[in-house]
Amino acid sequence: MRKVTLYPTLSQVFNNKKAIAMLPLYITWNPSEYLFNFGGFGIRWYGMCWLIGLALGYFMMKWLYKQHKYSQEKFEPLFLYVFISILLGARLGHCLFYEPEYFLTSAKNIVEMIVPIRFLEHGGWKFVGYQGLASHGGVVGLLLGLYLYIKRYKMKPWVVLDFFGICSGITACFIRIGNLMNSEIIGKITDVPWAFIFYKVDSSPRHPGQLYEALAYLLLFGLIFFIYKRNPKKVGTGLFFGLCIFLIFVFRFAIEYTKEIQVAFESGLPIDMGQILSIPLIILGAWAIWRSKGKEVEIGA
Repeated sequence: MRKVTLYPTLSQVFNNKKAIAMLPLYITWNPSEYLFNFGGFGIRWYGMCWLIGLALGYFMMKWLYKQHKYSQEKFEPLFLYVFISILLGARLGHCLFYEPEYFLTSAKNIVEMIVPIRFLEHGGWKFVGYQGLASHGGVVGLLLGLYLYIKRYKMKPWVVLDFFGICSGITACFIRIGNLMNSEIIGKITDVPWAFIFYKVDSSPRHPGQLYEALAYLLLFGLIFFIYKRNPKKVGTGLFFGLCIFLIFVFRFAIEYTKEIQVAFESGLPIDMGQILSIPLIILGAWAIWRSKGKEVEIGA
């Protein structure tokens, strides 16, 4: 694994203290993509961060079901619904919103939207994984998956949505840490002292937008969990779902100003695609908060 180092180097500090005092200590970011790689088989940091985020969300959700006296028989199928719906939604969202000019041009490319492979020009294929996932598509996929789950297991919709509102921040935090480990979704060039130099991209200091989002989502998780502990009877009103959706995409909208454009057509727009897609979700979150006003639900109801 490559080491994460600071720029300038220590030798520069000792050899030219006056000059180096005038330079910010940018962080040169060049970690290996793999947690470990042995014999051609490896575990990527990105996949591990997804796994950790999902595992934390899973155990948090299981605890909430127990706290509110819902059976484990109803909980166990939830993970499968959620995992498949988020993965498909996030993948399709990326392909349709960010790279339609590639994925919609041939039948083979349409297959690549769902199957994690890339067809080669001269025949054959290679496994590439799901390298493009969009959080907005993931939210839409999640809502559709939860609709199917709620209908099948006769759960109260706002209870399940509030459970996800309480849990989602910690999962989103680790997904963005995974993006950081992949040196993707990079920020704009800047001279702030905490800027990252993404070695795999170029030598320019940039905003660590992934880190901004990870910290924002961690803060969101702490805030919502604090409110939940003080007001557990608000579960089922939509308050926690509303707070989660509203704050996640307000943070996302603001942090997008520090990011590089991801697709060429965004350069001609006043706001980028991520911000455009955030607006309806911000409105949805605000509406859910508004409708929860003055409502309470008894625990276990």
